[in-house]
Order: sequence, then C-alpha cells, then structure tokens
Amino acid sequence: MDRLGYTAMTAASRTLNSLQVHANNLANVNTPGFRADLDMSKAVAVEGYGYDSRHMALMKNEGVSLAPGAVATTGRQLDVAIQGKGLIAVETPNGEAYTRHGSLQVDADMRLTINGRAVLGEGGALVLPEYDSLNIGSDGTISVMPRGDTQMTDVGRIKLVDEPASNLVKDLNGLLVTKNGEPAQVSEEARLLSGHLEQSNVSAIDQLVATMSLNRLFETQVKMMKAAEGLSDAGNRMIRGS
Repeated sequence: MDRLGYTAMTAASRTLNSLQVHANNLANVNTPGFRADLDMSKAVAVEGYGYDSRHMALMKNEGVSLAPGAVATTGRQLDVAIQGKGLIAVETPNGEAYTRHGSLQVDADMRLTINGRAVLGEGGALVLPEYDSLNIGSDGTISVMPRGDTQMTDVGRIKLVDEPASNLVKDLNGLLVTKNGEPAQVSEEARLLSGHLEQSNVSAIDQLVATMSLNRLFETQVKMMKAAEGLSDAGNRMIRGS
C-alpha cells in the first residue's frame, strides 16, 4: 500500500509541475521571441536503508524549444527577426545571454538595447552616433547616416550566435544562457530580417490540449492515492481483527 501511495504521490507532484510549465507557456503565447519551455524529468531513487524500492520524479529545468515562430511585419527600422537558426547576444551582469526577441531600442546613451540590456557587437556593447537614418543588414551590420552627413557609415555588427538547444538553459530573467557559462559560438550563417518581429513559438492549441490531458492524469493520480489510503485502512482493520 505504501508503495502505491508513494508512486501516486510523486506522479501527481510531477504532473503539477508540468501544468506550471504549460501555464507559463500559455501566458507567453503573445510574447515576441519567447521560446517554449519543455517539461523534462528523471527518476531518482529515494535513498535509505535496504533496497531502493521507491523512486521520485525530479523535474529538470533544462528543456527549451528553439523551433522558429511566426514572423510578423512591423515596418519599424529597429525591429529584426532571425531567419532560421541563431540568437542575438545581449549583456547582463552575469555575462552574455541570448534571445530571439528582436525589438531593438536606443537608450539615452545611444546604446542599442533589448529590454534595457545592451546588445553586443563584435567588440562589446553597441553604441551608435547621433544619426538621421539607420539600416540593419541581413548579417547584422548596422549602418547609419550621421547627423548632418549624406553618406551611410557602418558602425558595428550585431553579435549573432548559434548553439544547440541541449547546451542552453533559461536564466531567471527568461534569457538563454549556456550550461557551462562559456560564450556561445558565433554564427556566420545567421540572418536578420529588418522591419519584422518573430513571435512566440508556443502553439496555444497544443498547450491547451496538453493541459487538459495533464488535468485528467492528475485526477487519476489523486484517485490512486485515495485507493491506497483505503487499502491501507482495510489492512489495518484486518490486523486489528475489527
């Protein structure tokens, strides 16, 4: 009875965690550049005396989907979408991080930023001069027409990287970082599409279907826990002879 109850309990706990993952994905279905989280787990033996007959499902925060999302036209000069594989490098207090969110901004210090974080170039954070017009090439090269000038000048190149999903995890801010903390490999094949934004790669229908399936599974697991409790009570009554 104890084994049945423990199996049902750990399964229900894992199902609740999976529901949280899918709920977070659904909450970000309209967040540009969002990469869907994957619910991953592994079986871990509960240590103790004797034979390890009990196992629990331990969630692993290591699953992220790099599948491309739909691309929407915005017409804004500072919006870029990555075509195919690739990530944009940004600066954080803990080092480099990566994102597919291409809504660029220019702050008061003329730094190119994404959500307040400096976009990295080949030599560090990208800082622009005062300009009248700006263009972002498909390879990430930024060209501007300096204030009062009549010719376009290259001022830097956005750092684009490519790293397998298996080597990436999300940090507390939802940005992608490498598992070993080392900078990701620079990609020469990654291409940007100016005037567009990539949407979330979350499928609302898939997430809703998975959520309904997990809800039914959780109900079944709760019934198993109640059945285990009932069997345990029946066994105790037999031992007491009542």
